[in-house]
Amino acid sequence: MYIATVLGSCVSIALFDQKQHFGGLNHFMLPKAGVNRTVTQDDEGRFGDYAIELLINEMLKMGANHSDLRAKVFGGANVLNTGSGKLNMTGINNANFALQYLATEKIPVLVNDTGGIFPRKIFFHPLTSKVYLKRIQATGADVETIKAREEEYERNLQQAKAAAGDITWF
Repeated sequence: MYIATVLGSCVSIALFDQKQHFGGLNHFMLPKAGVNRTVTQDDEGRFGDYAIELLINEMLKMGANHSDLRAKVFGGANVLNTGSGKLNMTGINNANFALQYLATEKIPVLVNDTGGIFPRKIFFHPLTSKVYLKRIQATGADVETIKAREEEYERNLQQAKAAAGDITWF
């Protein structure tokens, strides 16, 4: 079974135990929640400092050995056209945070495909650690259009969540 996700400025870390042959994948939107923000359990995975720790801890609970963990990092693109000529730093900050966090945890990064301007779709096979990556053509949409689409998507997720019952969305 493959785990798939689509990344723009978000980052995913494919983490796997190279000796026991299993792994997991996270996907986060921002490096940290900020000091003034209370993070609910439903929102933890949106922030890198939580998402990485959750992934590492779940793998250790499943029997992974910390010294055998390896990582592949994807995403962090500059996909938002702000129209102001300024570089949006969200993707760069996400990628840098992920790489620094993994370095602090002493988890080697075998693949680093971050940055650039193109969104990515990745497929991760947790038993073999293989990742298939596809770059997605940029839409050229402005920030307001993207924001409106994201808000509509969030509304649809909330409706689906209410209809689905007890599911953890991430």
